[in-house]
Amino acid sequence: MPTKLESETIGMLLTDVSRLLRGAFDRKVNAMDLGITPGEARTLIQVALTEGIKQAEIATRMGIEPMTLSAYLDRLEAMELVARLPDPADRRAKNVVITDKADPLLAELMAGLREMMNAYTEGLDEATREMLSANLRILRENLRRLDPCVAGKEKGARQ
Repeated sequence: MPTKLESETIGMLLTDVSRLLRGAFDRKVNAMDLGITPGEARTLIQVALTEGIKQAEIATRMGIEPMTLSAYLDRLEAMELVARLPDPADRRAKNVVITDKADPLLAELMAGLREMMNAYTEGLDEATREMLSANLRILRENLRRLDPCVAGKEKGARQ
């Protein structure tokens, strides 16, 4: 008889929650009718969080192929929501920044996502939410530090 695997491990729970949240995010962005796709919304948020880093670094942080990111950025740039600027340290690279035109869209997007997350964290008091966030930050930092495929490759990762 095959061995029954434990489905309630931290890794399995995180994977399941991540999958469910990604679907919920996609549905929320589509329902908000902002004129951007869920992938473009993720990209816009990531650019806002990591203002001025290279496209390749953004793709790594998002866990997507650089060509996929490039397509999202092309559409966001055409809408004048992001700009690609030459990297002063590497003339071949482009750094991505948010434009002022993106501010109202980002504000609306983040308000909708906060509303969504408030619904999904219902039943968790503020202290529990803070503890969950703190523990997830520790897990993220440990992964960034210990995983040889990630260690030191993400901007913002502690060295």
